[in-house]
Amino acid sequence: MEKRDIQHVQQVAKTSWNHTYEGIIPLDIQEGFLKYAYNDEMMQRRLEGSHLFVSEVDKGIVGFANFSTVNEDGEVELSAIYLYPEYQGKGIGTSLLQEAIKNLEGPKKVFVNVEKENKIGIAFYKSKGFKVVTEFDDNFDGHILKTVRMVLEV
Repeated sequence: MEKRDIQHVQQVAKTSWNHTYEGIIPLDIQEGFLKYAYNDEMMQRRLEGSHLFVSEVDKGIVGFANFSTVNEDGEVELSAIYLYPEYQGKGIGTSLLQEAIKNLEGPKKVFVNVEKENKIGIAFYKSKGFKVVTEFDDNFDGHILKTVRMVLEV
């Protein structure tokens, strides 16, 4: 991702979140999270301090993935992988995951947290070889989410 891509990534995040979490996370809580986690300042921090990969179709960004830096144990956190809904199921998420693993330095394990009701997300990660590590309750701005932590051994 480049700085000029920030607005496009913000739009993918908003559209994907609203589609994925409809009926799972109240809209006002989604909007509050998106304003905090994807505002211009936070996007600049992500750009400078993590690894962001974008996917383009016809020169337009249709998805992105955000990974932390690989730590000394070879562990990396996948904090976001979002696509416009109409581009899901076309191999783009798989390509983003594969590109990141190929381009990051020495990942051995990729961790991700997924909301338990996000059935499409969990099915995607399981199909890529992720295994459930644990489940826990996450207080998400006053809304309790059931979260599944998964890991992929690279």
